[in-house]
Amino acid sequence: MQRRRWSEYSTRQRAAIVAGAAVEIVLTTTALVDLARRPADQVRGSKALWALGCFVQPVGPVAYLALGQAGDLPEDARVIGPGPQRTSVVARIGLGCA
Repeated sequence: MQRRRWSEYSTRQRAAIVAGAAVEIVLTTTALVDLARRPADQVRGSKALWALGCFVQPVGPVAYLALGQAGDLPEDARVIGPGPQRTSVVARIGLGCA
């Protein structure tokens, strides 16, 4: 079987491929961000193995999101972006320039 060129796919097929790729990117990003923010004691198994598994498409991120989480994220890990309860890494480790 010969490989098809992108131009040989119909518009509908191209749209389906792009939509599928977008879903995979969103799922993988969501799983990796959750894994990075979640403490190790709230992950079923090794965080390193789950991180590698997230790149096994499309089942890796879905498996982590469905089976890998052992509890709810702490409230401060749910915050996206800066907020009053969040401090910078530099401030937390005492490297502020005064």
